[in-house]
Formats: sequence, C-alpha cells, structure tokens
Amino acid sequence: ISEWILPPDSPFPLQYFPVRVQGRRAPSPLTPAEMGGDGPAIGVDLGTTYSCVAVWRPSHNRVEVVPNDQGNLTTPSCVAFTDAWRLIGDAALNQAARNPVNSVFDAKRLIGRRFNDASVQGNIKLWPFKVIPGPADRPMMAVQYGGEEKHFTAEEISSMILVKMKETAEAYLGMSVKNVVITVPVYFNDSQRQATIDAGAIAGLNVLRIINEPSAAAIAYGLDKMPGSGEAKTVLIFDLGGGTMDVSIISVQNGVFTVKATSGDTHLGGQDLNNRMVEHFVQDFLKKHKSDIRGSPRALMRLRTACERAKRMLSSTVEAKFEIDKLHDSIDYYGRITRARFEELNMDLFRKCIEHVEKCLSDAKMDKSQIHDVVLVGGSTRIPKVQQLLQDFFDGKTLCKSINPDEAVAYGAAVLSGECDRKGQDFLLLDVTPLSLGVEIYDSRVQPHIPGFMNVLVPRNTTIPVKREGRYTTEFDNQKSVRIKVYEGEGAWTKDNKLLGEFMLEGLVPAPRGVPKIIETMEVEANGILKVTAVDM
Repeated sequence: ISEWILPPDSPFPLQYFPVRVQGRRAPSPLTPAEMGGDGPAIGVDLGTTYSCVAVWRPSHNRVEVVPNDQGNLTTPSCVAFTDAWRLIGDAALNQAARNPVNSVFDAKRLIGRRFNDASVQGNIKLWPFKVIPGPADRPMMAVQYGGEEKHFTAEEISSMILVKMKETAEAYLGMSVKNVVITVPVYFNDSQRQATIDAGAIAGLNVLRIINEPSAAAIAYGLDKMPGSGEAKTVLIFDLGGGTMDVSIISVQNGVFTVKATSGDTHLGGQDLNNRMVEHFVQDFLKKHKSDIRGSPRALMRLRTACERAKRMLSSTVEAKFEIDKLHDSIDYYGRITRARFEELNMDLFRKCIEHVEKCLSDAKMDKSQIHDVVLVGGSTRIPKVQQLLQDFFDGKTLCKSINPDEAVAYGAAVLSGECDRKGQDFLLLDVTPLSLGVEIYDSRVQPHIPGFMNVLVPRNTTIPVKREGRYTTEFDNQKSVRIKVYEGEGAWTKDNKLLGEFMLEGLVPAPRGVPKIIETMEVEANGILKVTAVDM
C-alpha cells in the first residue's frame, strides 16, 4: 500500500463502543483444588432457540453434555417474567402461550445490534413482546415484572440464560463454575462478539474464549475422525440452527484444525421457517373465518408453538395436523400442512443455504470433489429437503450424521475449554476472519476530495490472530485531526459495508498535505475481537 489519504474531521458526533476485553487462551484441565475453587471450565452453545452446556472431564478423558433440571440436554433460550417470578428455560417456554408479551426469546438476534437495523425492525413485527429503543440506539425489551415495567438489553437476557447454564453445570458437577467458553455464529461482527463477552461478565463468568460454532463442531467431529496416518482430511461443516446458518471448510490433520473459508447468514434458521408457516396459517385463518389474528399476541404465540411442532413432525411424516381450541374470537382452528407445501413456502431459504455452500467452496478455491465429509450440525439440518438439496449438490455423497447435531457445538466448546484431545495432546485451532476489515479513505486517483473508498487491511478468510498496518497521510494543508472510520464488508465503497466504529486522531502537527505519516494498526485476536490504533509518526 502506498500513501492513502484519510478523510478530515467532520461535524458528525462520535460514537462510543465498549472497552475491549483482552481474551486469553483456556487453561489445561486442572483439579478443583488447583483451580482455586472455580471448578472446571464449561463449554456453552448459546443458541438462538436452544442452548446447551457441556464439560470436559479429565478424570474420564471425555466430554459430558449436561442435562438440565428437566432431564433435557438442550434448554430453551427463553426468559419469562410474571408478577412474582422470573422463569428461564423450559419453565419459561411452557407458559409462553399464556404470557406472550412477557416471554422473551430470540434475544441472540438483537445482541450487539442497533434498534434501527433493518433486521431488528423486521423481527419486531413478528415478536409478541415489545422492543423499544434505548441509550445509544440499543434495542431493549420492555416487560411487566413485579407489577412494574422493566427494560432489559439483549446482553442481560443472554446473561440470564448463561446463569441457567452455569447453575445446570454446577448442580451436575457438585462444584462452583467460573470459567466458560462460549460459541457464536461465524458472521457475528465485532460488536456482537463483544456483547456476548459482556453477557458472560454480567452472568458472573470469566469468558476464556469466544469460538465460532462450526469450528467447535469440527473439533467434536475431529476427535473421532482424525486419521491416524497423519493424512489431512477436509470437511465441510453445514450448521443450520434456530436463528443462524454457517458453513465452514476445515482441514483436520494431526490435531491441527485449519479453517479454509467460511460463509453464512446471521438471519437464516429454523425460526424463519416457522415465521413462513405462521404467516401461511394467519392467511388461512383470515380466509376461512374473516378474522385477523395478527392483533392478538396470545393467539400468535399459540399458533407459533403449533407450527414448531408441525415442522418437527414433517421431518418424519409427509403431513402434519394440529387443532387449537378457541384460537381467536372463540373460534376453534384446525390446521393441516403437507411436507410439499412446507418446502414450497421455504424453497428460497433452502436454496440460499446451498448458495452459501457454493460461496464457501469458491472462497476456499476448492472443488466439491475435494470434500471428504459433509457434517450436519444444528436442529434444522434434520429437515429432509435440506438434506436432499445438500446431497444432490455433492453428487449423491452420503452426509455425515455421526455427531449429534444438537450437542456438537457445546461438545467442541467443552473440549476447547479443557484444551486437550483424546490422545492427551494439545490441539491447535486456526480460525479466520469472516469479512474483510478496512478503513474509509480518499483515493485522489479515483475521486478527489470525496470520501467513501474502502481500503482493506485484513482481507476476509485471513487466519487469526492477525496484525496488519497501513500507511496514510492527510488531504488538506495544516490538518490538526483526522477521523478514522472502521468498516467490514466486501464492497468497494464504504456505503455498501457495515460501520463498526470510529474515532478521532487529534494533535497532528500542522503541515502541508501529504507530509504527515500516519500508521494505523488493525489487530484481530483469537476471539475475533478487533482492536484498532493509529499514531502520527
């Protein structure tokens, strides 16, 4: 990179972001006495719809997925509020149809986002609970709790779920737990990852590491499938969960997990399939009974629950039926949907999943014939049409179902928390950046005096941790400050990318344009957290 030009100061106000928390590598498995009473580290799959917790047991040399107080290995990511109680998990989900406006779910779709984001505004229309703008344009959930209205951020709701996971592990282990490894979708940006760390801090946990969900699943897969001969094995992790979709191509060789490329969508999952079904039956109810149920949160919640059950039934049968007594205006509703109709409603979403697989292969510069195994992760991969499209894309290749799709991510996180594999050797995980990172600059050769050009410092699919520097200068004579705006995305212009943050570099010594030498450094740590600094040389 030659001399690029930073935009000068502008009248727009500064936006402040949380102070960065330096991540550190998880320690080796220790006894409770050696850990000072903190107990073993746990791995948590903090999901959009369901969460799961697992722990590495060095005495047994294996991972154990921890059942909750209901005996289930997965816990609904739902928090409910009543006049007297706060309910989390199964208890919250069981009463959601009776108390929809105070039952909060899908908080992961709000974490680290702004209220005015298009995705947030689209979700608000589908949720029965109320979401309002808070300080710094953060979305906040408004509920009635203890006879008064309370406002909670997505980080606080997520922290309540983490507390539930922590208590579940403590009850199972019989000792206190302080350290945790939390998984996140590949395409979580810097603010979403930092918000996840903040949620762990609110829950009283020390977040040792943030790990991408497909990478955790690859670790779970690699413990059993790693070739003893040292031959590299390339796997494609296809992770379709309740709210997010991730694809990663990972090479496994001698305990080294190298991510080649990633692709995905933080707004594509089982909940979106449910939303299509809900809208289908809302229109059907309107057509049959000339009544619109969209104004009744209770009716919508009952219908959503029935749609979720019907979707699960369609994975094993070709037709699903349900009946809801007095759904709206004392009208009993009978619903029926075939697997073919369900697939028709969601075919564009299914095809989008395959497009992400194609993009991932293209980024990795690989042909589909070079993939040894296609590993299914996430509950939504049980949908027959998803499996069929994926198998057809890979020319009839048998899909790998050897790991439990609901538990694989938490399993891998628990292994990472223990930092050892089955053979007692340390393993190495080399992850990548999902999107390109850069700053807004002038390029006088392209468009003089008009900012908006994206200068990439860290290209997408760069192995992390990574540290890159760029050299810049000023556009005008006697500039005393420059505004540095950091973006992520693949567009040539910053208007097509996402603004992560900005700051001012003050105190430049007045000099002719082009004379000051400004060094900007971008550093991405193993958690995927970005740190940006600038200095006038």
